[in-house]
Amino acid sequence: MGKRAYFVRMFFLGIMGIFLLGGCTGKNDTQREKELSRNGEGQGPVNIEQTGGPEIIPESLTEGTTKEPEEKEAEEEETEKKEPEIKEADWSGYFNGINGAAVLYDAVSMEYQVFNRELAETRRSPCSTFKIISSLIALENGIMDPEDSIRSWSGEIFWNEDWNRDLNFDKAFKASCVWYFREVTDEVGPEMMQEGIDQLLYGNRDISDWEGRENTNNNNRALTGFWIESSLLISPKEQTEVMGRIFGKDSVYSEKTQDELKKVMLVEESGSDISIYGKTGMGKTEGVVVDAWYTGFAQKEGETIYFCVYLGRTDDKKVSSAGAKEIAIRLVEDYFNGLSR
Repeated sequence: MGKRAYFVRMFFLGIMGIFLLGGCTGKNDTQREKELSRNGEGQGPVNIEQTGGPEIIPESLTEGTTKEPEEKEAEEEETEKKEPEIKEADWSGYFNGINGAAVLYDAVSMEYQVFNRELAETRRSPCSTFKIISSLIALENGIMDPEDSIRSWSGEIFWNEDWNRDLNFDKAFKASCVWYFREVTDEVGPEMMQEGIDQLLYGNRDISDWEGRENTNNNNRALTGFWIESSLLISPKEQTEVMGRIFGKDSVYSEKTQDELKKVMLVEESGSDISIYGKTGMGKTEGVVVDAWYTGFAQKEGETIYFCVYLGRTDDKKVSSAGAKEIAIRLVEDYFNGLSR
């Protein structure tokens, strides 16, 4: 074969090869470009693990898959770091010269309103407001059944006539009967009680004076305990925080326990469309009232606030838990009506 014939033959073979290669794909360059464009080539990461060749993953499918967990974690950290706002309020008109403090906390808006902040953050003996806690722990752990809760009176004559009889849980709570809850507390026991107040982050969490021997106002062990002018201390602000942990949306306590507490804490005589739940507390030193409390929570049309009013020793004024309760109810009602905000 001559050189010319050879080159002509090779030329035609090359032309045929081009047509054969194009025919294998069945697509011209324009079609191929359109397909690659539809697949997003050049716009997203490439996966070559399965086919041995590049699988084009459109950006619309990968967008956010790597960033979203990080962004979500960052948002959660930001939420965790967010601290409630504290606004100081002038509610002196409610106190009429009595040395006292008040705290209202709105969990939805994460806002505290505080009167006399220094005193509101000072820890004092919780006195009978602690009956909310001893009841909570006893109910939650099956130590007390409200339907079968009668305890027998010893026959000892106490200063409060309402205590001089057999009592069930409802009547003992409403009468704030110390001997009844002294028995409940002893049945709960130090270990379970400590676990309970640790979980609540309750004040200084100190129950070391179990029998209440530090109480210089009373040496009758039926009427003393670590919660009455003794080792356990809590501030008014902390009281509202504890109420939120018990009755808030993130509560770890059973609905049954919460409902039983609400029954005995409900203020039936509030006379408004606001449901108020609370407990008084009062302590004396050498016969003088040095601590008076009313703490709890209130609800109206789906809105909940947690509150605490504390009254301290005021020599020229009458200080009592009944007075603290009266101030608290007025504050709560005015708050919901937009007068004390």
